[in-house]
Amino acid sequence: MSIVFEKPHALTDAALHYCPGCTHGIIHRLVAEAIDDLKIEGKTVGVAPVGCAVMAYNYFACDMVEAAHGRAPAVATGLKRAMPDNIIFTYQGDGDLASIGMAETVHAATRNENITVIFVNNAIYGMTGGQMAPTSLPGQVTQTSPYGRDVNVCGYPIKICELLSNLDGPEYLERVAVNNVKNVKNAKRAIKKAFENQINKKGFSLIEVISSCPTNWGMTPDQALAWIDEKMIPYYPLGVYKDKSAQKDSEVKA
Repeated sequence: MSIVFEKPHALTDAALHYCPGCTHGIIHRLVAEAIDDLKIEGKTVGVAPVGCAVMAYNYFACDMVEAAHGRAPAVATGLKRAMPDNIIFTYQGDGDLASIGMAETVHAATRNENITVIFVNNAIYGMTGGQMAPTSLPGQVTQTSPYGRDVNVCGYPIKICELLSNLDGPEYLERVAVNNVKNVKNAKRAIKKAFENQINKKGFSLIEVISSCPTNWGMTPDQALAWIDEKMIPYYPLGVYKDKSAQKDSEVKA
């Protein structure tokens, strides 16, 4: 009997610690599948964040480094400059990347550092109990916004792909989701392309993945996946926000 599906080699056998219905596991698998497809496990180094994915070093079979909260892009920059032939990726949540790590994110992007950033946006602080995050939606109820996020007090959510697309530096920015089969397949394509860009020395690639957090959203897993379609994606539209190579190709053809 032929094998039609199996665990990626770039994932370890460790049991994931994530809550039921959390889509971190899907995203881990997509990253590992990209590493397998490109046959780069032996020269890949991942940078783990602080947040729900703080123990990502237990799950990826490649070398891993733990960064201080928000500093993953700075750590990745150092690794890449010290080992330019290695493939370096960060795996970060919205609190890590879009709050305490915003400066590192913006400056790594504007320098067009040749790294790959996987940004998981579930619109909430997951590990520490469900507080409002920089990406929490207007009106979203969290532990620190029990009456819903008031934009007059807290400001508006940060749209990372839109923000970084205004910089001259980044090579590739795309927002994807993993709440249904079609979106998962598209997310896999985007993540693989981000790694390919690094292999081809094109520069900074960031894939923002809209993810679910049933526990802190106060929903069942099915409800959380539906909420992504109903609330998250309308506010955070999916798509490519910057692709320098594609733009150059279209200009040449024109």
